[in-house]
Amino acid sequence: MVAPLLQAEAVTYHYPDGRAGIVEASVSVAEGESLVILGANASGKTTLLQLLAGLIFPARGTVRAFDIVLSEQSLQDGDFARTFRQRVGFLFQDTDAMLFSATVYDDIAFGPLQLDLTPDEVRRRVEETLSLLGLSAIAQQPPHQLSGGEKKKVALAALLAVSPGALLLDEPTSGLDPRSQRWFVELAGELRAMGKTLVTATHDLHVADEIADRVIVLGEDHRIAAEGPPERLLRDLDLLLSVNLVHQHAHIHDGRVHVHPHSHLHAHDHQ
Repeated sequence: MVAPLLQAEAVTYHYPDGRAGIVEASVSVAEGESLVILGANASGKTTLLQLLAGLIFPARGTVRAFDIVLSEQSLQDGDFARTFRQRVGFLFQDTDAMLFSATVYDDIAFGPLQLDLTPDEVRRRVEETLSLLGLSAIAQQPPHQLSGGEKKKVALAALLAVSPGALLLDEPTSGLDPRSQRWFVELAGELRAMGKTLVTATHDLHVADEIADRVIVLGEDHRIAAEGPPERLLRDLDLLLSVNLVHQHAHIHDGRVHVHPHSHLHAHDHQ
């Protein structure tokens, strides 16, 4: 049997102030899979994603990458750390933390420059990534002057230019307008077609429905409440209500969960 690309076994993590981040969670990610970690705010999505990325380490349980235990000690091994960081890219929810260069081009080039590539190869990767994400027109602009959606695209481009096999994405559609959300869904489809492994933390049911091969649902007790195919879990209204992903006025229509705003001034819309 082929070992999972990434695996967390009964991991528990508490923050320094004692708050639970994640409790007794077990997750495996197969190569080429698109896994969505779905949960309400503060349910532990980011914590679980950061454990899989080797950014934090569990108090109990084990995280493995490529069948090697992921720990502070293993990441002190220069060869393993280099391989891991090249093969696994992490998109922070706050993309400002990832953008620090004078221009968009320089931010995208930063990762490839750490790989001992030739100048021509670095240039090729940057130009291909700019083209793939539709960023060529703003390549020479300062990242801090961009819109939130543009910053998210540049941060993704910086990850893709390193050519990781796996991308861990923390709330990638947070703060995006509907057009940019649609752009992300289409990009995720392209990445899946390229054979990339995607692990996406989100509370957006519509995004999960469109990009997931498999869904893990976290409850507000920071434990895994359910795991399975999106066509089953995303239509389980009782489950979604219990983990606070929908409100009590949500309903199933044409096989999908629909959530509409309700007040005394709004009629119920079934479209």
